[in-house]
Amino acid sequence: MSKYVYSSSPHVKSPRTTKQIMIDVCIALLPACIAGCVLLGLAEARLGWLSLMVLALASLSAVASEFIFLLCCKKKFTEILKQFDFSSLVTGLLVGMNMYATSKWYAVILASVFAVIIVKMLFGGTGKNIVNPAIAGRIFAFIAFGAAFGGVMSFDKKVFGIQAGFVQTGATPLQTLFDPEKTSTLSNLDLLIGTGVPGCIGEICKLALIAGGVYLVVRGVLNFRWPLVYILTTGVVSVLIFWIDSCFKNGQFVGALMGSKFVPALKTFLPSILSGGLILGAIFMATDYVTTPNTKLGNYIYFVLLGILTAVLRKAVKGEAVSFAILLMNLLVPLFDLYIRRKPFGYVKPVKEKKVKEAK
Repeated sequence: MSKYVYSSSPHVKSPRTTKQIMIDVCIALLPACIAGCVLLGLAEARLGWLSLMVLALASLSAVASEFIFLLCCKKKFTEILKQFDFSSLVTGLLVGMNMYATSKWYAVILASVFAVIIVKMLFGGTGKNIVNPAIAGRIFAFIAFGAAFGGVMSFDKKVFGIQAGFVQTGATPLQTLFDPEKTSTLSNLDLLIGTGVPGCIGEICKLALIAGGVYLVVRGVLNFRWPLVYILTTGVVSVLIFWIDSCFKNGQFVGALMGSKFVPALKTFLPSILSGGLILGAIFMATDYVTTPNTKLGNYIYFVLLGILTAVLRKAVKGEAVSFAILLMNLLVPLFDLYIRRKPFGYVKPVKEKKVKEAK
């Protein structure tokens, strides 16, 4: 019997298994899930319960989809249970976190089913998907179901310092950065903590997401460089775009105002990185082992380009575009791995022999 173990990615240089890593990710996601349910519940009681139901429905649907698919492949239930690695639970939680509290139940279920069966299992299972399943599930629900996917929530009252009221259509804090006619009363502290922030369940409390990211870094599951590069690049490019855009008036460049426009543009840095799903995507979805390059240089280029693409798409659509940016960059990962490769162990670059001119 061979002493070598053959398995699909992710490959980690430690005794930990994929199952242990996925359990750590589940633990890291819990603070943001709890914070989202609590904050929405304080805004309006039914939103808290609806958020909890959405998360439970998405998670159960994802796990059930994997079990049913494997049973259809004529695997025994006990064998499936023994090999269960919690990756489908992570996908389900992420799908639920990317939904609104008011998303329709069938949109939530079908998003999880699409993410697990179509994006993951049909490509071979854990470690063989070409794009992030949760991202694909969210985009599928957004495109396929429209209003049933969920609407933008805004609140018109304050209870205990938290915006409260009925669910209605309104501008998100991110949209106010690109539309001068729209205003937001939320401060950077509100965006960080999640007080009065409308949006998807998992992206409301950025502090909880950061806490989950720190846990993954401490556990050695996450390399802190990659989400940091992505977030900072998005923020810097967003500032530059805002600055350049403010230097134009009626289509004409106003060069004399460039200096005075930079300080207001600089103030958009924190709102641009604290608004929307940037931190959720940067920590838990863009850093997926399977859908990122295999080399350090490739990762630096990948996350810088991802940050630029996110900022540009946000400006173009005047709203959130993190999911689409990550999906597009996932599709380019094979090219990164093809052209940016590690040097073989012990490789020594051959020295070119100098041509000696023959004496005449």
